[in-house]
Amino acid sequence: MRSSGAGYEGLLREGEIIISAEGTYAILYLEINLVSVILVGIILYKTQGISKMVAQRNFSMAIFAQLAFFISDTVYVMMKCGVLPYRPWLVILMKEIYFMATTLVCFFWFLYFEYIQDSPFVKSRKRILISSTMVWVMALLLLVNLFTGIFFYVDADGVYRRGTAFVMQYIISYSFVLVTCARAIRGLFVRERKIAKKSLVALAVFPLAPAAAGILQFVYPQLPAACATLVIATLIMYLSWLDKMIAIDPLTQLSNRKHLMHVYEQGIQNYEENMELYLLMIDANRFKSINDTYGHIQGDEALMSIAEALRQACKEIRRKASIARYGGDEFVVLVWAEDSGIVERLQSIIAEKLTVINKEKHAPYDLTVSIGVAKSRQDIPLKELIEEADERLYEAKEKYR
Repeated sequence: MRSSGAGYEGLLREGEIIISAEGTYAILYLEINLVSVILVGIILYKTQGISKMVAQRNFSMAIFAQLAFFISDTVYVMMKCGVLPYRPWLVILMKEIYFMATTLVCFFWFLYFEYIQDSPFVKSRKRILISSTMVWVMALLLLVNLFTGIFFYVDADGVYRRGTAFVMQYIISYSFVLVTCARAIRGLFVRERKIAKKSLVALAVFPLAPAAAGILQFVYPQLPAACATLVIATLIMYLSWLDKMIAIDPLTQLSNRKHLMHVYEQGIQNYEENMELYLLMIDANRFKSINDTYGHIQGDEALMSIAEALRQACKEIRRKASIARYGGDEFVVLVWAEDSGIVERLQSIIAEKLTVINKEKHAPYDLTVSIGVAKSRQDIPLKELIEEADERLYEAKEKYR
């Protein structure tokens, strides 16, 4: 017969309570998992309503799955150590929830990482549905497990056992982690911008820690490594997301003025050989007229169209660039280029992209921009460079009028 039911003992001796080693382990495990539940619960509460981005919804779904993971894991260990009544059917249920939650955490993290990379993969509903196939496979196999015990079962003596296909649960779940890492590594060789490459390195390495903790707990089930590592990883992602929110314009999803200053300071301190840093000051033509005639919703649409045109244009010239919404209908692009010819080409591409985007949206107005350019010199403050570009912008505006 199993001995797990007698794990939590308290003996009264001279006013002191003596707790067995298994009971001490149960208390420690409960404390770690309880702290994990509280922390991810706070993170979930703090993220609600802050952002409507699809990426953040996937992050929230991953947290819900983590809560199920932590709770099912805790209930199982408490039963095993005798803190809670040991019920074989409840052991099976908790393990079913535990492994399904593991798969869901990995799946939603995979989607979250794809969204924050702005990957074309998640722009296709069909691809997302295909990627969810492994989740449904896992759900089906866990259902089959109830009748066959291929993953796990409780024997005639009431002892939890691993089935012949136990490791398959980890293979299915971690397939999402491996794909995330592989796609991030692949992106290192196809993307041009260094700032993107730094993010991709983080994305390639980040999921490995929780995965390693899961494997460690697979080998040593008594170690509460998975829960602790998951909550630390979630906290790091949350703090990273907050940093991004502080630096991002909520409407256009471009950098804001604060982040622009940081990028510029880094740029002038790290001049690249045979490259010059140019600043483009960009302003929407007749933007007030668009707002007054068609309303502020159409005005916001116009700003988002300009932001998208800037993204596409900077991507096409294949140079290191940073785009920011400076304020109102003004945008700034910092671009590293060999000469002014690249910058002139960038201006032409911006105009072309904006025309195409505006036609695709069937906007009831013409949308154009005026651009002023200034070339940076070492140690020149951003404010002075913007003033120079602003003068050129004013000249361009006069020509437009």
